[in-house]
Amino acid sequence: MIAGISLKSVLETEGSDTGATLRDVTTHAAGPTGALPLTAEMLLKEPSGNLFGLSQNAGMGWEASRLLDPEFLILSTHGGLRAEDGRPIALGFHTGHWEVGLLVAEAARELKALHAIPFAGACTDPCDGRTQGTTGMMDSLPFRNDAAMVLRRLMRSLPTGRGVLGVATCDKGLPAMMMALASAGALPAVLVPGGVTLLPESGEDAGKVQTIGARFSQQQITLEYAAEVGCRACASPGGGCQFLGTAATAQVIGEALGLALPHTALAPSGQAIWLDAAKRSARAIIRLHESKLGARDVLTDAAVRNAMVLHAAFGGSTNLLLHLPAIAFSAGLKRPTRTDWEEVNREVPRLVDALPNGPRGFATVQVFLAGGVPEVMLALRSAGLLDTSVKTVSGDTLDKSLDWWRDSERRHTLRERLKELDGIDPDDVIMTPDRARARGLTATVCFPVGNLAPEGSVIKSTAIDPSLIGVDNVFRHRGPARVFTTEAAAIAAIKEGKIGHGDVIVLICSGPKGAGMQEIYQVTSALKQLPHCKHVAVLTDARFSGVSTGACIGHISPEALAGGPVGKVLDGDQIEIVVDRGRLTGSVHLVGDAQREFGAEVGARELAGRQPRADLQPHPALPEDTRLWAALVEASGGVWGGCVYDTDKIVAALQSKKSAG
Repeated sequence: MIAGISLKSVLETEGSDTGATLRDVTTHAAGPTGALPLTAEMLLKEPSGNLFGLSQNAGMGWEASRLLDPEFLILSTHGGLRAEDGRPIALGFHTGHWEVGLLVAEAARELKALHAIPFAGACTDPCDGRTQGTTGMMDSLPFRNDAAMVLRRLMRSLPTGRGVLGVATCDKGLPAMMMALASAGALPAVLVPGGVTLLPESGEDAGKVQTIGARFSQQQITLEYAAEVGCRACASPGGGCQFLGTAATAQVIGEALGLALPHTALAPSGQAIWLDAAKRSARAIIRLHESKLGARDVLTDAAVRNAMVLHAAFGGSTNLLLHLPAIAFSAGLKRPTRTDWEEVNREVPRLVDALPNGPRGFATVQVFLAGGVPEVMLALRSAGLLDTSVKTVSGDTLDKSLDWWRDSERRHTLRERLKELDGIDPDDVIMTPDRARARGLTATVCFPVGNLAPEGSVIKSTAIDPSLIGVDNVFRHRGPARVFTTEAAAIAAIKEGKIGHGDVIVLICSGPKGAGMQEIYQVTSALKQLPHCKHVAVLTDARFSGVSTGACIGHISPEALAGGPVGKVLDGDQIEIVVDRGRLTGSVHLVGDAQREFGAEVGARELAGRQPRADLQPHPALPEDTRLWAALVEASGGVWGGCVYDTDKIVAALQSKKSAG
């Protein structure tokens, strides 16, 4: 309980030495010793900002004789405030940015030792887990663009900088950081992934623990159990979640793009091997600077395709379908289309058995010990699925990095360590294509189309309960629609037992215009706890968490509030979903109403003749900032374009409107 605070304690300085505190105030100081290393040419030709920057650097205490060392910027998503012993003074929004200040410090110390001047800045990020089911989720995806913009502005605000290190971990801060680094052009840029949190020695991981409310409502767990496992789920104070959700997948993508050093994604936060990555990344940025290799030399169309290949091989979060195109766009590259994703996922086998895909479901830190990204790349290289001629931030080709990895002490020691610690064969975590096929691993992402999703949708097909898959490897579901225009209404119906066997939950008004394209893990996780959960499907114009499971189809386009036919569905309408996990094709159709069945072709005509539902509206709490984001995104290519800001298209749309007016 917060104690009463008196007016006097707020207005007056307290303590026995109050008088001394007041009397010790001064107006002048001696200033730094020494002299700026100026030349006449510098005074005649350098901008005043460069000269004043030297004065400020000296004022902050940097040794005057070293003020002309090359300057490098370290950007991070650091949040919270730690004491020297690691205890919290002020909490961050999440564990993912809580410890990254330690990585910043390690990289800075190494830069200083290499006779460079490190600068540090930060733009912290929110937590999707913390905002699940709240109005805070309406700021989640829009925040990514804002953060990328701030980070880019910070990069440009150090005009004397010779390169930039980006330290980030989680769902929106990490994609934003990669978008910023991708825009660096001729400037060297290196990503330092912030790693993952450890598993609790007993209890539940951070994905499963987010279902304690739903399980308690179904009387599956006690209050005492919920309190205990909830306390232990984040077993270490830093790092992204233990499953292959958006945070972990984004780290994989960063390394796959060549932006991060080999085997730095998914490292255990807070440990020596994690700190070592920051030190080596500092060396890498110096090496890139000396070699005159910039971000544009690393980020190419081939690098983007490699990242798509790794996404498929890992079975990554569908949220990267939004983020990778945005990173490519920021680098001035072609944005992957839905067709490109389909092609890659048909060609590339899934090789990683990680939470939540399974079949056994290993944690991200165990994937790291099994070899992480480079181990998967070895298998992909052997299968001829990677372009290994691309440059990476190591300063050399991906091919040379993989040659190093194959024979490295690091690889062999860590894989043995996984056996010692957890009794896990690393070849059961990261497999060859033949072994993966024998274990039943299938490609992850499928893009159903149909009269309810004419511009497409996405489903993580591996998340469907295997018992529902036919002998032909096809999932089929037909059931009545249960329509909700808010997530709160949908979750209430689930918890109150109003969703029945075979129902199709249709959650609309949750796309960019309706609710900022919110992530609805609260819905999918609650469904998972129902006795008949596997027999309930979900359709939505929102998006899903990377840890979601079930027959859940998201990103339905156009969204309801943009005139999409999904906004015309009525309670009792018959909906048919077909997902072929072998061919990676799918469909989602209106095939009947409450009285009759009429098939997909008639369903299309029926939808064309209907008016949108009368209750379609944005969420009443939708922030004005998010409304603006949605409008700019719509003008820039929408969801399939990565939810970016395409300045040329936005300006053209404004000018066209002005001319028409």
